[in-house]
Amino acid sequence: MSESGLLARIFPRLESSSSVLLGPGDDAAVVAAPDGRAVISIDTQTQDQDFRLDWNNGYRTTGYDVGWKSAAQNLSDINAMGGTATSLVVSLTMPPETPVSWVEDFADGLTAGIAGLGASDCSVAGGDLGRGREIAVTVAVVGTLHGKAPVLRSGAQPGDTLALAGTLGRAAAGLALLESTVPLESLTPEQRELVDRQCRPVPPLAAGPRAAAAGATAMMDVSDGLMRDGGRLATASGVILDLDPVALKAQAHALEAAASLLDVDPMDWVLGGGEDHGLLAAFPAGVELPEPFTAVGSVRAAAGGERVGVRIAGESADTVGWDHFAD
Repeated sequence: MSESGLLARIFPRLESSSSVLLGPGDDAAVVAAPDGRAVISIDTQTQDQDFRLDWNNGYRTTGYDVGWKSAAQNLSDINAMGGTATSLVVSLTMPPETPVSWVEDFADGLTAGIAGLGASDCSVAGGDLGRGREIAVTVAVVGTLHGKAPVLRSGAQPGDTLALAGTLGRAAAGLALLESTVPLESLTPEQRELVDRQCRPVPPLAAGPRAAAAGATAMMDVSDGLMRDGGRLATASGVILDLDPVALKAQAHALEAAASLLDVDPMDWVLGGGEDHGLLAAFPAGVELPEPFTAVGSVRAAAGGERVGVRIAGESADTVGWDHFAD
């Protein structure tokens, strides 16, 4: 099928929002910037690096999965700044033998992800199609802060409460199940849900603006693991994040059946697993945490030459999280 023919299949599947003033069809899109500023981020998924078409356990990745995940991970970045997304621009590169139905499913997944995650002010403004050796999707997202200051990684203060919105370890557990030899059809509903969390993450999009309104001093998306991303926030703020082991064990509870099946420690997924796209935020002491945040630790100053970073009940942990170039 030609590029124009394929676009004719894609465009009807993309809904439009009021933030997109001119959508697909011209050389460029026109999008609104309600408060005169734009929050921008970009992310890429590449076949056999970020996802496989065929997994060891028998699961086959659909275009819908990749479309949903492309929306989720980019919407989450705007959420982490305390903003809301207004538009996406999508570049899809693929081999010429890619089925048209896969591309249609991809467009459906994008649209469903935007709507299903609650990004009602956002839609796809345009993009690009290209030919390559493997499937690669790059999405740029634009958002608004609604006139407020962005919540940065660098504002956490000693005495702040450290809190989490969303979950930890679910997507990592799902990835481990996908990579295992345990047949997909033998998984329990609870274990299958973990697979879904890897293929179609559910970031808490309402939480970012709520955190900003409640006075969050620092915040970031947990995409590469709690220890790695927490370390980034700690370094940017020049502080130590001290995690509460009781709160972490509560996150691990939902992973115990899958961990037992694969003979692993569920805490490794909680500390090192990414792609749940929850939010880690710091709030001033005494502030009532907005829904759906729950306390997971505290912020303190480094003392006596102590290096900034993440601790668990005051002790170091050796789980490091995901690195695109080291892993």
